[in-house]
Amino acid sequence: MAVRVVTWNLWWRFGPWADRQKAILAVLRELRPDVVGLQEVWSDRRTGENLAQWLATELNLHCTWAPSPAPERWRRRIADDSVDIGNAVLSRWPVTDRATLHLPAPQDLDDGRLALYARVEPPGGAPVPFFTTHLTSPLHASAARCRQVRALAEFTATHSAGTPFPPVVTGDFNARPDSDELRLFGGMRTTPVVPGQVFFDAWEYADQAADGTTWGPANPYVHPGLGPAARIDYIHVGGPAGPAGEGTVRGVRRVGHGPVAGVWPSDHAAVVADLQG
Repeated sequence: MAVRVVTWNLWWRFGPWADRQKAILAVLRELRPDVVGLQEVWSDRRTGENLAQWLATELNLHCTWAPSPAPERWRRRIADDSVDIGNAVLSRWPVTDRATLHLPAPQDLDDGRLALYARVEPPGGAPVPFFTTHLTSPLHASAARCRQVRALAEFTATHSAGTPFPPVVTGDFNARPDSDELRLFGGMRTTPVVPGQVFFDAWEYADQAADGTTWGPANPYVHPGLGPAARIDYIHVGGPAGPAGEGTVRGVRRVGHGPVAGVWPSDHAAVVADLQG
């Protein structure tokens, strides 16, 4: 059995969001994913609409979503206090357990970012402990992100027992692969946060000639003054793989990195990985 995993930051309610959500759906429909980690998902309290639930319905997937506990700064950016933001997990299989973590941040940076855990249960296969997260974004905030990945690693360890499938941690880390926060979370180029817990960056299994950029000025939604193109969106898989190879990365690529019917789906590209089940 293979498990197709996707991570994607959906750029909340910014830009031509109604057209963008159709483009997002088109990309995901073509991919036919098994489990999807989504960040910057909107939910409208006036209408009851939720982007993740709409996608799940259209794709015939299960959905669990976690709203931010502090969305005020986001709402001010679109001048609408009725729209919530959060993370979500879509799954082909039932979600049998879930939990959330409000990521720690200094008061001046705390805009309610989360980690969401969902345990998904494929029929006849090992349960998958799946996580998605969205770390703080300012360029200077590496120290805050290091604090967040420490909390994330501990949260992951707490919810990963009882299955041979290693934890899968997806999300927008807002940091480059060689950053302190990514080295710390991986736990192989420095001391692991949780003793014995390490993570493989799935992109290291990609064709090394492939463009791994997930955020950059080639995308018209990204302001060119925010820096050069970078890979800041990740699928991390705990190591080593399970006793029967569960979690082994069999392939990985970038998707959603161009317009669909003339509309770019998000300011981020998505990453998709095929894992051994």
